[in-house]
Amino acid sequence: MTAFSYQLYSSRNFPPLGATLKMLGELGYTQVEGYGGLFANLGALDELKADLAANGLAMPTGHFGLDMVRDQPDRVLQIAETIGVQAIFVPAIPEEERSRDAAGWRALGETLARAGEAYWKAGLTFGWHNHAFEFVATPTGEMPLDLIMAGDPKLALELDVAWVVRGGQEPLAWIERYADRIAAAHIKDIAPEGECADEDGWADVGHGVMDWPAIMASLRKTNARWFVMEHDNPKDHARFARRSIETARGL
Repeated sequence: MTAFSYQLYSSRNFPPLGATLKMLGELGYTQVEGYGGLFANLGALDELKADLAANGLAMPTGHFGLDMVRDQPDRVLQIAETIGVQAIFVPAIPEEERSRDAAGWRALGETLARAGEAYWKAGLTFGWHNHAFEFVATPTGEMPLDLIMAGDPKLALELDVAWVVRGGQEPLAWIERYADRIAAAHIKDIAPEGECADEDGWADVGHGVMDWPAIMASLRKTNARWFVMEHDNPKDHARFARRSIETARGL
């Protein structure tokens, strides 16, 4: 049976974190994914570790900013060792840093590859998490995601399937394209057009337009080890967490 994780960024607007972890444990989640804001205070790591354990949760994956993974590898490795993170993903770069040409995206891939050496040496998975901007073709017709992933064959991909769709692409084609490099996937849904505008057009998993049975069947043929629920802006994170895992159990 697939163990489904939960991206804690989904609950950033519903503190305290301890209550969120308790809710997730009671719903049957066994894993969560961390994000940058949780790692700002190194002194709080032991408390986070204890809270995870108390609720039967592990944190095998985490999102870390490019600056942090590039410039503070020792700190990132300390966090990973303390919490038990096995896979580190850079989730995005600021809009003003996003290239408009192939050379810029290729350079980003090379930067990630250089940064990744410290994490690969430590036996960790390291790579990139996509949004939609990686699917805006360059003037030469190349896709930014391809250029980023060309940085090193060891770069892993956490594929956010809903952002692939938002980028105007066919998700099954990209799953097949990177099947051997997809280490994790974000399980999220898109609301029908015109609905859930106050939630940025996202939906609880199984309550939108995504064909999750077909997508999960395809993802299970890849090297993906972690399947992470996410909603970028839920009005009610408990509703999202509950309805999404109910759907996921049937996938």
